[in-house]
Amino acid sequence: MSLALLYGLAGIALVAMGLYAALAARHVLRRLLGLNVLGSGVFMMLVALASRTTDSAARPDPVPHAMVLTGIVVAVSATALALALLRRMHVHEGSPRLPEDRDDASP
Repeated sequence: MSLALLYGLAGIALVAMGLYAALAARHVLRRLLGLNVLGSGVFMMLVALASRTTDSAARPDPVPHAMVLTGIVVAVSATALALALLRRMHVHEGSPRLPEDRDDASP
């Protein structure tokens, strides 16, 4: 089993766990954490796809690595914005859940 295959399988597992958490959780913070895990899985799959074999030496492709670094910066700033919005929603609404996910929501 090569290292690239191991990274790819771990990335697929992270994407599956993150997608499940983002869809199944009712709490907005847990959904946000699920989306972050999903993004980390995508980054791992991109790193796994960056490895290429030429003749006898394995050299990684630098373009996917640059995309992953850019994606990490964007993910951190998007997470900071989402956390600020979640904090404002909690102060304004008094609950960290969306109105359609609350138990006391009337139809």
